[in-house]
Amino acid sequence: MSQFWSDRIHQLTPYTPGEQPKDVQYIKLNTNENPYPPSEAVQQAIIAASGDDLRLYSDPSATDLKSAIAEFYSVDITNVFVSNSSDEVLAHTFVALLKHDAPLLFPDISYSFYPVYCKLFDIESMQIPLTDNFEIDIKDYPKENGGIIFPNPNAPTGKALSLEVIEQFLQAHPNSVIVIDEAYVDFGADSAISLINQYDNLLVVQTFSKSRSLAGLRVGFAVGNSALIEGLERVKNSFHPYALARNAIAGATASIKDVANFDKNRQKIIATREKATTALEALGFEVIPSSANFVFAKPPQGFEAESLYLQLKNKGILVRYFNAPRIDGYLRITIGTDDEMSSLSRALKEIIT
Repeated sequence: MSQFWSDRIHQLTPYTPGEQPKDVQYIKLNTNENPYPPSEAVQQAIIAASGDDLRLYSDPSATDLKSAIAEFYSVDITNVFVSNSSDEVLAHTFVALLKHDAPLLFPDISYSFYPVYCKLFDIESMQIPLTDNFEIDIKDYPKENGGIIFPNPNAPTGKALSLEVIEQFLQAHPNSVIVIDEAYVDFGADSAISLINQYDNLLVVQTFSKSRSLAGLRVGFAVGNSALIEGLERVKNSFHPYALARNAIAGATASIKDVANFDKNRQKIIATREKATTALEALGFEVIPSSANFVFAKPPQGFEAESLYLQLKNKGILVRYFNAPRIDGYLRITIGTDDEMSSLSRALKEIIT
């Protein structure tokens, strides 16, 4: 039936998510999910919001959630935008703020949804190569552009830029919107939200999926100058006014208020990441220093990343392999519980030794 597709659809290569197999119970270290559940308070808030009132539309402004985010980050509510996952926030951002005559710039090794959105929304783009050390170098970014977007920490490498370098980007490109995609920022990097009152051209995008254990709820948000936020609201309300369900608003609001559980779980993941890095290096892996809830690791000499991925899968452990230039020699490994990472180490030791 593809004869009914529009020309644009024929040209798309959709984003490929990590495997979610249904046939076998795997140890899932491939999709950067949080290994720990949301707190009891969050679960109770979701249950309470899932009763008779589900017959009613949710608050299209999600005021309670915006207020909680604004309080947590010490910003004004007019600086906050919320929507159905950070991917949708990014989609609205591409349409509202990044579609211009000059090309949008982003790293060549980065979140693979960026080129998908450029194709979908007919946005000219230019991919800027990371350095040989997988780093973003501000000197490589041309002055003329229609905007700049990159994750911090980057994905899939896990490397993070300092706020000082982000400020250099903002100062070097005052007439361009700079979007910092902070899906993994809570695992070891500094959020650029602290800079939004100094730079009108900064938009920071975050998610509840990773550090807040709510990947299944699909909640994302952006923080920036109120004029940028108004642009996002215009797109959202032209597309999906009731973007967030009642239970999503309630669960995310409870989560942002539950600081103790948030800090406890992310600190556990950071500690496990450091232990896992040491264990991988002891097996001969080259591990890129990570500020995320995953590590990007090159297997020991004589072992191919794709082969190790397949052998681990046969042993009931999923990691992520990217068949792409420059990174096809690496595995991206989500940080699970201590027990899950120990299972990974044992499986790798059996394969390698």
